[in-house]
Amino acid sequence: MQFGHFDDQNKEYVITTPHTPLPWINYLGSRDFFSLISNTAGGYCFYRDAKLRRITRYRYNDCPRDSVGRYYYIKDGSTVWNPGWKPVKTELDRYRCRHGLGYTVLESEKNGLAASLECFVPVADNCEVHRLTLTNRTDAVKEAELFSYAEFCLWNAVDDANNFQRNFSTGEVEVDGSTIYHKTEYRERRTHFAFYTVNRPVCGFDTDRDSFCGADRDLDAPQTVLAGSSRDSIAHGWAPVGSHHLHLALQPGESTSCIFVLGYVENPKDDKWEAPGVLKKDRARALMEKYRTDAQVDAALQELHMYWETLLSRFSVHSEDEKLDRMVNIWNQYQCMVTFNLSRSASYFESGTGRGMGFRDSCQDLLGIVHLVPERSRQRILDIAATQFEDGSSYHQYQPLTKKGNADIGSGFNDDPLWLIAGVGAYLRETGDFSILQEQAAFDNDETKAQPLLEHLRRSFQYSCSHKGPHGLPLIGRADWNDCLNLNCFSDEPGESFQTCSNLESGKAESVFIGGMFVKYGAEYADICAHCGLTEEAAQVRAQVETMRAAVLDAGWDGAWFVRAYDAFSKPVGSHVCDEGQIFIEPQGMCVMAGIGVQEGLAQKALQSVQERLDTKYGIVLLQPAYTSYRLNLGEISSYPPGYKENAGIFCHNNPWISCAEAVVGHGDRAFTVYRRTCPAYVEEISEIHRTEPYVYSQMVAGKDAPSFGEAKNSWLTGTAAWTFADVSQYLLGMQPELDGLRVNPCIPHTWKAFTVERLFRGTRYHIAVRNPDGVQKGVVRMEVDGKPQTDSLISFVPGKADCYVQVTMGTPE
Repeated sequence: MQFGHFDDQNKEYVITTPHTPLPWINYLGSRDFFSLISNTAGGYCFYRDAKLRRITRYRYNDCPRDSVGRYYYIKDGSTVWNPGWKPVKTELDRYRCRHGLGYTVLESEKNGLAASLECFVPVADNCEVHRLTLTNRTDAVKEAELFSYAEFCLWNAVDDANNFQRNFSTGEVEVDGSTIYHKTEYRERRTHFAFYTVNRPVCGFDTDRDSFCGADRDLDAPQTVLAGSSRDSIAHGWAPVGSHHLHLALQPGESTSCIFVLGYVENPKDDKWEAPGVLKKDRARALMEKYRTDAQVDAALQELHMYWETLLSRFSVHSEDEKLDRMVNIWNQYQCMVTFNLSRSASYFESGTGRGMGFRDSCQDLLGIVHLVPERSRQRILDIAATQFEDGSSYHQYQPLTKKGNADIGSGFNDDPLWLIAGVGAYLRETGDFSILQEQAAFDNDETKAQPLLEHLRRSFQYSCSHKGPHGLPLIGRADWNDCLNLNCFSDEPGESFQTCSNLESGKAESVFIGGMFVKYGAEYADICAHCGLTEEAAQVRAQVETMRAAVLDAGWDGAWFVRAYDAFSKPVGSHVCDEGQIFIEPQGMCVMAGIGVQEGLAQKALQSVQERLDTKYGIVLLQPAYTSYRLNLGEISSYPPGYKENAGIFCHNNPWISCAEAVVGHGDRAFTVYRRTCPAYVEEISEIHRTEPYVYSQMVAGKDAPSFGEAKNSWLTGTAAWTFADVSQYLLGMQPELDGLRVNPCIPHTWKAFTVERLFRGTRYHIAVRNPDGVQKGVVRMEVDGKPQTDSLISFVPGKADCYVQVTMGTPE
């Protein structure tokens, strides 16, 4: 069942009913100011940090769901309704939600009065712009009352949700004409405030939630709206809100627009003054003046459209598969940018109050966006590196506002250091900017300990070298990529004492998955060293890589697939000797991507085991058989019911690893099958089962052991976005950046006869046409660059070249 459709020409997903299985949302904002908005106008906004600079409230898991947003109430006679249906939920005569790139438009109609609500965050300003256009489609005069509504969060979202004994006394507002200022905390800090304004005179306002709603009422039937008159309330503590009241009269056929701006203002740090609580409004007024007219709003929308057009023009494909083109050219890259901006911090599944920016997460996000925003990728890398410790380990998370490591979570995830090499390697291959390696980056945000970025990479690699277990495999620490696989915990074997490894450094649990990472990203680090002229170090690194390769093939091979790990007592996890959890997806993907076992034929055998034991119609599950009871020696992974999350759920994040691995061994048919099973555009028709948005990836889908098999969760902010784009762009379509140029090495279904790619690479636009006359899955037999044949599939980079035309013919090499 579908609840809407793709509009590829306008790069929109059009939702045709408010009754979607879950709230289907969009993200507004591209730099510092971000908003979440659902198809029924729910959501919230914040400046940079969803925890420390939350501007509007959102009540998670509330009933009814998605019950707080930026709402507009229209009172037309005795009928009250909202352009987005909620919260009044009056049955509409017409409804449509268009989620586009950085904007959302809600279009509806009731009793001959049509509404169009355009919502977006301008490219360069810290505000939301809402333009509500009302059109009288009847042959009689329409008089309507319009009420806006936004509920202010008291900045720190955690404190706002917990510290009521203080917060009920601190909320402060100020009303100046048509502008409502939210200045809670301004008396104390005098650095930031918010405002909510409209571009025309108002006939009333409210800033106190209880006054707006009335006693014993909720947002679905606020007393102010039903009465048709605001109370001009001023909030003193309790729950400050912003609501404007406008009276509108429309002649038959007439349209009128009201432009609302919800903005954030931060005074310069050196801006001192003495009057406590007195707002400096000049910056706010300047921002308001930029969005007072329709012409100004139209210009800002056009700038936003051009921003996304420019970004997405950096990589595009044209094939015979419109769903593939749709995802590659629009939605996958769009999601990669949103995920890069926010890591995993603020979604409808993450409250924005805990995780902040993830070290591992942000490094992986770079894989999907280095080609889009290389300059921002550069700064992100330096921010990430500054959260590393001197020994090469790192904070697992940091707050985006302060860029300081999250001490509550700390460190100990032993895959983190290698992900830094992965992210920096992706940046270097994309940009050729080796100057970043000489940029100074602090350790633990202590500038007195700053070292060149190259030294950070060196310590990342050395940390993995110095943290090995009894089998010569990397120690897992608290966990590796699978946060829930906590092996330095307890023993549940009969006759063995229940003991905990309180010091992770003494924990002996090992990760074959990190072993695969060590081989893959260690080889990339060796290439970086060689490119920098560090010949001796490159040789030493390669020797360590080969030692690890041998250890994985020895202790990490189980006979038909790669072992997942060894627990604190050196017992295998993810082995045929286990009663449950015999095979895991992660090492099969990572080890084969690293090339381990390819020449020996073991990689192909491991991938065949994945197909036989882990495949389902909705994707590849993380492990089998699922754990049916809690295992003290495995930790959180076994705390989930079978089929959910890490306990045999379909973790979409690592499904691309298998697709990439299949491409490594030349299986184009299988690689594309794996790709499309979790790709949103291909599962749109089962939205009633899948439930999450059909235009973006989700983190996980319930596995075959679950009662809700096929149901997705945790959409939008997931490493699935970046890894899937890396899979489809580099492994399937075969556009592979390398340190010395761009390699073209597709691995595609044998039924594909041709496709073209346009790819901006280091300032040169590559126009690449691929033909597959013999129906092969992998192999390039002929390539011409600007009309000249060349024997290698690597196109050497030529600085200053505007365009490069490439003709590729696939076939079976002699």
